[in-house]
Amino acid sequence: MAELQEVQITEEKPLLPGQTPEAAKTHSVETPYGSVTFTVYGTPKPTRPAILTYHDVGLNYKSCFQPLFQFGDMQEIIQNFVRVHVDAPGMEEGAPVFPLGYQYPSLDQLADMIPCVLQYLNFSTIIGVGVGAGAYILSRYALNHPDTVEGLVLINIDPNAKGWMDWAAHKLTGLTSSIPEMILGHLFSQEELSGNSELIQKYRNIITHAPNLDNIELYWNSYNNRRDLNFERGGDITLKCPVMLVVGDQAPHEDAVMADSGGQPQLTQPGKLTEAFKYFLQGMGYMASSCMTRLSRSRTASLTSAASIDGNRSRSRTLSQSSESGTLSSGPPGHTMEVSC
Repeated sequence: MAELQEVQITEEKPLLPGQTPEAAKTHSVETPYGSVTFTVYGTPKPTRPAILTYHDVGLNYKSCFQPLFQFGDMQEIIQNFVRVHVDAPGMEEGAPVFPLGYQYPSLDQLADMIPCVLQYLNFSTIIGVGVGAGAYILSRYALNHPDTVEGLVLINIDPNAKGWMDWAAHKLTGLTSSIPEMILGHLFSQEELSGNSELIQKYRNIITHAPNLDNIELYWNSYNNRRDLNFERGGDITLKCPVMLVVGDQAPHEDAVMADSGGQPQLTQPGKLTEAFKYFLQGMGYMASSCMTRLSRSRTASLTSAASIDGNRSRSRTLSQSSESGTLSSGPPGHTMEVSC
């Protein structure tokens, strides 16, 4: 961690009445696997963990998480926690393109960069929020450093390595589709892409015209070369912390609560995700006095939870928390909460 850079910035975003701009500090720190950039919002709370986010392929922390953390009802949460948004190497705004032949870190190595971030900030514990590749990275980190993770929110996670059939399909797709189109197919469902909504047009433009597209391809390749996380129900390899599993209703594998493509609920359903996150935090013993928001009063019934992610899922129209979570079992004393957005 010999080289550190710090830049003072203020994020431009619509403000709520009476709300002042939230100051942010962007840092870069050297790790054994290269430099990593992260942005900190808020003031550390001595008795509370930091919320640490990790984005999916094709995105950075802003394009992945801004709609969620700018949502009005989310303000109550972010006032109670300091936030650390990690950008995968080469994904931050203005990142230079890596030289030809650069060896991009594996997802396991990206997870191994996180301790350097926390050591620099002097943070001891986190609640991780990850999407897609970011969810995998935070899960790997939690397996390696369970004492530093108080909870995980995993959106559209696929904990499995690609099988032979997946590899064959990926290779065939690569012959007829560009890298941006393949990444869009990972982020959104075919139904969403065919609908070509304003959101899809926005993110297609962001990815297609990204000045660091070569870097994005390297992150994409690392994701496709991921190893199995090898979670075991009741076994030694489990997440020891509470886990909130989130899958978009548009995800093609929604029934498995693990989506390798389709649906970005933090972009399309920030309200539902905020409400679920608040309940998750309350279940961990934080924000116990928080009031129900207008969303919970009007839309609680639209959130779902399930007792198992194996085979047929028995659902209830509640925000209950389950100790039986299937493949991503957290085991005692953790719990798993599943949300479909």
